[in-house]
Amino acid sequence: MDSMNTPDPQEIQRLARLLLDGHLSVEGFARQVCEPTIADVGEAQLDLDRSRRCGFPEVVYAQGKSVEALEKIFEALKARGIDVLATRMSAEQADVLTAKFPESRYNPVGRTFRIPLAEARPTTGKVTIVTAGTSDLPVAEEARETAAWTGAEVTMIQDVGVAGPHRLTANLPLIQAADAVVVVAGMEGALPSVVGGHVACPVIAVPTSVGYGASFGGLAALLGMLNSCASNVTVVNIDAGFKGGYIAGLIAKNVAGRKL
Repeated sequence: MDSMNTPDPQEIQRLARLLLDGHLSVEGFARQVCEPTIADVGEAQLDLDRSRRCGFPEVVYAQGKSVEALEKIFEALKARGIDVLATRMSAEQADVLTAKFPESRYNPVGRTFRIPLAEARPTTGKVTIVTAGTSDLPVAEEARETAAWTGAEVTMIQDVGVAGPHRLTANLPLIQAADAVVVVAGMEGALPSVVGGHVACPVIAVPTSVGYGASFGGLAALLGMLNSCASNVTVVNIDAGFKGGYIAGLIAKNVAGRKL
């Protein structure tokens, strides 16, 4: 048995306790102990244990990968009952892969590709995604698709930037009902601070590369968000809609778990 490709001793002990307590069958125990934690598909080494360790399965970054490599990765994930999510997928890649996986869904705006499980999972928590402007929509769509993939109930509120603050106040009930809020903004990046002053939950700020020359490709928004005076605002990288949606989904999942 390859020790690098099977559960560690602490995980085996955890499974044994579940078995002894009657929460895991003998068959389930044997399967999880013997099942490999890494899938070698040639071009990639898939981490099959990530869901247990980190809350969600491995996500595929499609940019730079061949269609053939992506097909192998998706087949390996599907074979293990994993809801597939790939980010930064081109339309050319998606055209080929959609034909190979007819149950898949491609979002051309967010450039995400999903092969959902046959049965929908129950929602776990609420995430609201807010965009400052319509130019921020590609990044916001990546965040929305990611948060939905985590199992969160997702609400999208578009085009409520600080140039028209009345648009934000009109949507506050939807924002305040969330377990986590993702705010996607370019230009000067002021919107997360404004949202942060209205909610009692984490606000994940996602700076975008939208703006004129002095925005420096999103650097101005990033620095503005990092310097936010709203204590509940945290920041991810420029155009990192996936990271914002993932963190929000993880927060929502943990909040929902505590409510049970």
